[in-house]
Amino acid sequence: MTEATPRILAPYLSQFQGQTVRILGKVVQLAGETAFIDAGGKVTLDLKTNRDCHLAVGNAVEIIGKVDSNLEVKVFTSTDMGQGIDFDAANAVVDATHKYKEIFYE
Repeated sequence: MTEATPRILAPYLSQFQGQTVRILGKVVQLAGETAFIDAGGKVTLDLKTNRDCHLAVGNAVEIIGKVDSNLEVKVFTSTDMGQGIDFDAANAVVDATHKYKEIFYE
């Protein structure tokens, strides 16, 4: 069995330090080996571990990465989801997974 990757938003980062997670957010800024996404709040992405990430400002992206002690996410993989994502629906999925976490990741 592979490691669980719970879906989270920015407010959940502190609860998942040291764990691998999935985050869907909108790319708001690129700065060298760092990117910033809006995922219910600001999330800082460390791109050093995956230099093949091709992020575009304004596009949605799904990140799989590990939350470090500074609440930055070291990116393992990323998927550009383009534009037109319904973030309200996506955030509702995240809320459901945490409400019923025993089904999804415990």
